[in-house]
Amino acid sequence: VNSHRNQQFLIVGTGFLVQAVYVGLLFMFGILFLEFEETFGWSRALISGAFSVFLLGTGFIGIAMGKLNDLFGPRRIMIAGALIHGAGYALMSLIQAPWQLYFFYGVLVAVGFSTHDILTLSTIARWFTAKRSLMSGIVKAGAGAGTFVVPILVTTLLSVWNWRIACLVVGAASTLILIFLAQFLTRNPPSTPAPSRGDSTPAPQTEFGLTLKLATKTRNFWILCFGQFLIFSCLMVVMIHVAPHARDLGFGTIQAAKVLSTIGAASILGRIILGGAADRLGGKRTLIIAYSLLSASLIWLIFIREPWILFLFAPVYGFTHGAFFTLISPTIAEFFGTRSHGVIFAIVLFPGTIGGALSPLIAGHVFDTLGSYQPVFICLAGLAVAGLVLVYFLHSDSLAEIEVT
Repeated sequence: VNSHRNQQFLIVGTGFLVQAVYVGLLFMFGILFLEFEETFGWSRALISGAFSVFLLGTGFIGIAMGKLNDLFGPRRIMIAGALIHGAGYALMSLIQAPWQLYFFYGVLVAVGFSTHDILTLSTIARWFTAKRSLMSGIVKAGAGAGTFVVPILVTTLLSVWNWRIACLVVGAASTLILIFLAQFLTRNPPSTPAPSRGDSTPAPQTEFGLTLKLATKTRNFWILCFGQFLIFSCLMVVMIHVAPHARDLGFGTIQAAKVLSTIGAASILGRIILGGAADRLGGKRTLIIAYSLLSASLIWLIFIREPWILFLFAPVYGFTHGAFFTLISPTIAEFFGTRSHGVIFAIVLFPGTIGGALSPLIAGHVFDTLGSYQPVFICLAGLAVAGLVLVYFLHSDSLAEIEVT
């Protein structure tokens, strides 16, 4: 039992660090956004387009990665993804034209990034039944830690070297770290010992739940898919455009990066607190809480005129930002089981990548045309409220009694 429990802790710790690296570097784009704008004079719509291609790439590739993870396990897939991801960042040091940004970041970096949630959270879903949401929250807290630390590290690198050298350093370092971490990921528990009192119940050796075909016939599946579209449409705009917006309000680059770091720090609490709450309340009730907080924070963003208020907005928004990335995997396990968790998870995320790809591009175009993000923020608040209404139609029945032979 102790050996099994130690393996569980190792899986959680590894997932935490994988999330920190991948998602922390995702927030790096918001800082590089400013560098590209100053170096090349590119429009915000043009730069945002690279992130849109990136998200679309993660969506398409993620479905394949989910299926491969279900078949072969996480270790080999993560090593391959880490190599391609690191190469993409290293090659960004050579960028001279928009197509290079779109290919190096939008395609190569996307290949590696598409693995991070599917490999870590599907592994957690298989290793835990009790406290599954809390463990997912702890793993996703790594993403919050990464978004807190990486913007500070990147701005430090930029203060010493230029952005080209920073990309080269990031590419090399991230590859080495991720390949090392891949050695500790194991798809399934090797055995199913009886848990002692107070222990997290290990995942059953024989997985249960719905196949992808059966899952697509349920209302919950389509509600979660459309909900992801709404969520990512909101979250990706804030992540990519809050730093440029902060600079427009009067902040410098370092202060704008600190707004991103504050969001990341607050997201750690959201991931753990609402992840733990989901174990007690269930996915539906916890999603209602998360959507309510998101709606309130985005309505607040509409009325912010002074840059310092962003430091009050950031922790409120960051809390709910982190919660959404934690809740989706255990909610899928709650509604559909773990039998086809990887591929169902990837397909539910896919509409989110479409929304997340289009919304920053549209936001950049609106700013280039009108010189303001105000219409964008109003639309985001409306999307969040729509998501809050939608989630009420989820069936909150547990899958515990469903058996698929």
